[in-house]
Amino acid sequence: MPAIIGPVQIISIGGGIVQFGDTVYISPKSSTKTFAGSGGFNTGGFIVTNNGLSGTNVLDTNLIDQPIAGNN
Repeated sequence: MPAIIGPVQIISIGGGIVQFGDTVYISPKSSTKTFAGSGGFNTGGFIVTNNGLSGTNVLDTNLIDQPIAGNN
């Protein structure tokens, strides 16, 4: 059944879904890769991190890690 939509103003979209009208299936897809060394994701009001030597291996020989283009 068609939907009647009035005036719409979208200022900005940072991610997510905008849908107008009827739909059967919505499947948004995204993938990211994050590298962090020792103490990289610490959060809080007061943090003390003592690292003598820290290294993060970012060598990635895979061409495709998580294919999302054809997975509808």
